[in-house]
Amino acid sequence: MFDALVPSSALQLIGFADVDAFRPIESMEDARSIPLDVANFAAARAVVSLPACRIVVMRSFARILDTAYRMPGGMVILSMTDDLQANSKGMDLDARFFVALRGNDECHFVEPQTNHYAMIILSPGLKDRGWFDHADDLRAYVANRPALLHTRQLVLDILRTASVQPFLFETTEAACHLQEGLLLALDDLFRIGAGPDRSTSVQSGRSTRLVQRIDDYVAAYPTAPIYTADLAGEFGVSIRTLSGAVSKVRGMSLHQYIRLKRLWATRARLLKGGGATVATCARAQGFHHMGEFAAAYRATFHETPSDTLARGRQSGFSAG
Repeated sequence: MFDALVPSSALQLIGFADVDAFRPIESMEDARSIPLDVANFAAARAVVSLPACRIVVMRSFARILDTAYRMPGGMVILSMTDDLQANSKGMDLDARFFVALRGNDECHFVEPQTNHYAMIILSPGLKDRGWFDHADDLRAYVANRPALLHTRQLVLDILRTASVQPFLFETTEAACHLQEGLLLALDDLFRIGAGPDRSTSVQSGRSTRLVQRIDDYVAAYPTAPIYTADLAGEFGVSIRTLSGAVSKVRGMSLHQYIRLKRLWATRARLLKGGGATVATCARAQGFHHMGEFAAAYRATFHETPSDTLARGRQSGFSAG
């Protein structure tokens, strides 16, 4: 998909070789990823702007993703391949679905693999076409297959046109023509049955709120040991409820999730370099058994904590 494209004045095309190169993009978009497969990280995105919408096509990576969408004009996300796998707030999504949002929503995703998808972000000035019947609510729909394939193809055609004929995007008439074709395709995509079997709300529920409380607790007590029973007692729920919430929303056990968060927090501190040591960085995030910490760190990041710290110090020295 991306191999056939070249950047141009109308097409922004960026590849990311590692997660550290990808972080600045997320920071600008109020998104936070925890990669699940650092060794095979490879992300890319292509961006095309039309008069009243922007198309972002992503090759993502295996990750946990938290993001705050602010979409006053609305947004549509659809798979660009037939092998998509994702989970949104406990709901499994595959290539049959597209999702839509107008307004604001705190979204939580798990992508167990690399996915290819398109985000079509609409301008608030675009005339309402009756697509979004619920504000501030990300909703998933089972797409009509021919309409989905047609929309995919139009997105690819627009990207290829921007790559090889960028001058067409300099004229309002040509750009509006391309946009109108896309909007008509979205009209067909939204022309679906209204029954409960065709649309599933992915509103934030009890499980999502529990996971948010866990995130807040870990941030507030970074060095304290965390035990499932104590955490469940703190929140006034059963261990089964707490573990089930994490499994549903994050796709892993509570223990795995907390350890993963603390490993990434430790890595961020190591990358700052300075006068810190591996031991002080690890203990600051609740790791007190250095052997177990080093093994878990190496398994997650495919390098030793010392290697990360050395890179952090080198970067700090170079920057100075």
